[in-house]
Amino acid sequence: MTRSLQAVAYRRPSVLESAAGGQLLGLETSRGATPTGVKDHPQFFAGFLTSPQVASAALLAVADVAAARYYQQQLRASLDPVVTGNGDRLRFESFSGCCGVYARLDVLEPGLDGGEVGHGTTNVDVNNPLREALSRIGSDDPLHLRVGPEELAVTTLDGPVVEKKVPLPDRWLRGFAEAQVIAAGFDLRAELPAADAVRFLRALPRGGARGASTGPQWVVPSGNTLRPTTRAVPGAVCLPGPERLIALQRVLRHATALRVYGPAVTGGAAATASAWEVVLPGMRLTLTLSPDASRGFSGEGGVLAALATDEAAEDAELISVLLAWEPRVDVADLASASGLTPERVRAALIRLGTSGRVGYDTAEAAYFHRELPYDAERVERHNPRLRSARALVAAGAVALDGALGTVTAEDGHVHRVRDEAGVLSCSCLWWAKYRGGRGPCKHALAVRMVRRGDAAAERDMARVEADAR
Repeated sequence: MTRSLQAVAYRRPSVLESAAGGQLLGLETSRGATPTGVKDHPQFFAGFLTSPQVASAALLAVADVAAARYYQQQLRASLDPVVTGNGDRLRFESFSGCCGVYARLDVLEPGLDGGEVGHGTTNVDVNNPLREALSRIGSDDPLHLRVGPEELAVTTLDGPVVEKKVPLPDRWLRGFAEAQVIAAGFDLRAELPAADAVRFLRALPRGGARGASTGPQWVVPSGNTLRPTTRAVPGAVCLPGPERLIALQRVLRHATALRVYGPAVTGGAAATASAWEVVLPGMRLTLTLSPDASRGFSGEGGVLAALATDEAAEDAELISVLLAWEPRVDVADLASASGLTPERVRAALIRLGTSGRVGYDTAEAAYFHRELPYDAERVERHNPRLRSARALVAAGAVALDGALGTVTAEDGHVHRVRDEAGVLSCSCLWWAKYRGGRGPCKHALAVRMVRRGDAAAERDMARVEADAR
């Protein structure tokens, strides 16, 4: 597994300390992107939290996921959450060390008071002493929030005081990209009022004696609750590894509703990802689960089709110029401004998602702009299926014949790729095992690349002939 060592530096540790008129929660930021360029320690907010105890519990839940592994739990994981200022809200995101759970806390306008929200993305320090202090915040304690250092601290401190070096696996970065692509295919499937939501979530299993996964389960909306079902039926939602929702326990007493999102399923469908959103006063906490605890988002393959086309790369470069840290990226507005079709804009957004430049908010069914503070462009370079497909094309291993393509693999085996109503199937073992459930195989990707190359060549020839006439 390819990984690098990521250095994250802060001016000082994040702290909760006494201040005039209450307490001050100072969240320290690392190097991050802003509208005016990369800054070492940007500040995104200085004001008050309208629900201090709720926000503290929700932030701890995000930190729980960042420090957790829900599969192979004996391995350590500790990655600082990411914070994004979107002008009208703050978003705190994290990803589990096993790459199977994505968490996001959206602190919306009603949850913030007395300060403007800036724009940009960076890491935020959540250390163990801070976690202990946050867990002791009372409901009536006024809480001033500062995301980023004070200007005085920036000008008087020389160099970073706190530096962390953590391993950053490529699959962790790919997981961030895949999670937003998968979530874009979700719809709201159920909404439970507070009492029913708390009852349902507290009744979920929390794993075995060693935290072993209980495996995928299915639930179906029934009145104001969710009823377990033994199999996938129309309208059902997959609950893969229900013990992975344990981080939501921190905020249950503050919940006003539970919303559940997932893809449309038919009878007998395989396990799918799903998103579980707890609605809180002035904020939302969402956990998105991969289809199985042992199956991280990094291998789902949802981004491969967009990565395999040069057109999407060019479109993404254009769309990236038009992004302005919006909390809601409007596809129609981008299509109008760029001159691209909505379909090409969506493909470009997927492409941008692979480098951490957009996320997806299931509650608003919209993308949002952010810039992950990592070298995320290597996600494409190090994606094994994409890399293998390009090698096959470069080796001239692909032959096209109408709706059929044949690919001669490195070992000499010939694989047949068929086009069935726009879906490419293959005779290889990958397709036989996953049936397209984890994206295209390398042979189908190679055929798609060659087809697009031929189509582009035909368009170029047509333009040349038209100019000649």
